[in-house]
Amino acid sequence: MIAHISGDDPVIELRRLHRFFGKTRAVNDISFHVHRGSVCGYIGPNGAGKTTSMRIMATLEIPTYGDAFIDGFSVVNDPEMVRRRLGFMPDAFGTYANVNCAEYLDFFARSYGLIGRERAARVRQVLEFTGASGMAEKPIRGLSKGMKQRLCLGRALIHDPAVLILDEPAAGLDPRARIELRRMIGTLSSEGKTILISSHILTELAEMCDSVAILEQGRLLATGSVEEIQQQQSHRLEIIIRTLGDPSAVVQYLLQRQLIFNPILDGDTIRGEFDGDPAAQAAVLKELVEQGFLILQFGARAKSLEDVFLHVTRGIVQ
Repeated sequence: MIAHISGDDPVIELRRLHRFFGKTRAVNDISFHVHRGSVCGYIGPNGAGKTTSMRIMATLEIPTYGDAFIDGFSVVNDPEMVRRRLGFMPDAFGTYANVNCAEYLDFFARSYGLIGRERAARVRQVLEFTGASGMAEKPIRGLSKGMKQRLCLGRALIHDPAVLILDEPAAGLDPRARIELRRMIGTLSSEGKTILISSHILTELAEMCDSVAILEQGRLLATGSVEEIQQQQSHRLEIIIRTLGDPSAVVQYLLQRQLIFNPILDGDTIRGEFDGDPAAQAAVLKELVEQGFLILQFGARAKSLEDVFLHVTRGIVQ
C-alpha cells in the first residue's frame, strides 16, 4: 500500500522500491509519497536504508526492482529528466581545493547547461541565499565545515530544482549554522520546493518537517505527520514527576493505586504514561500531596518524535 503523506501533488513517489546487495536487503519494499512544497523527514538508525534509497532517487543507484519518481519522471526510465528536476546533497561530498567558491558553483552551473548572464546571475543568487557572498573569492580549502555545507547546498540549488534530497545536511554543524540551515529549508519550502531530509537530530526534524517516514532494516515502519504518528503509536501523555525524598516510594504508591501507567524511575525523575485530561492530572497531583509526598515537579507532555522513534524502531542493524 502507498502512503499519502500530505498536500495535493505528489512530487516524490516510491513504488515498491527494493535494493539488494547479495543477501542484504538494504531497501525492502518501500512505498510512500511526498507532496509539492512539503518537507519530509527521513529517519532511521544507521543501516536502515535511508542513504541507499536517497541514492536511488538521485539516479546514483539502480533499484533491484520497483521504481521511484521525481516530479513524475522515473529514475529507471528517465534519469536525465530526473537530474534536471532534482538537487542532491549527499552525506559525504567532494570539494576542489584549488578553486574558490564562485568557481566551484560556476562549474556546476555549466554542467547543468546554464550559460552567459543566466549562469552568472544564478551563481550570485545562490551565494547570496546561502550566506556565502563574502566567501566568493575564498579558496575552498580554507572553508570551515559549516561553510562547506553551505557550498554543497548551493551546488544542489544551482539549477533551481523542484526537489531537494538532503542526506544529513546538519552533520557537524555548530548551533548557529543549524539554525540558519533550518531557516533556509523553510524558505525553500515556502517557495514550493519539495524536500526530503535525513537527520539524526530528531528534535530539529520535528520543528521543520511537515511529515516523517521512519525506516528500519530497509522497511518503512511508519509515515505521516508527526502528530499523526504520535496518535498512531499512543494516545497517552508522558507524565514527569520529581520529588524530595525517596522517589521509589512514590513509584510504589503509583503502582499500588494505578494512578499512571508504567511508572519507572529515571535517575531522580519518575516517568510514566497517562491518558486523562488536565482535571485528572490535577487529581493525581492532589492525591500525591495529600499522602505527604513533597512534589517538586509534576507535568504532562505529548510524546516527542524521539519517543515515537524509540517506540517504533528496535535498534536492529543489518
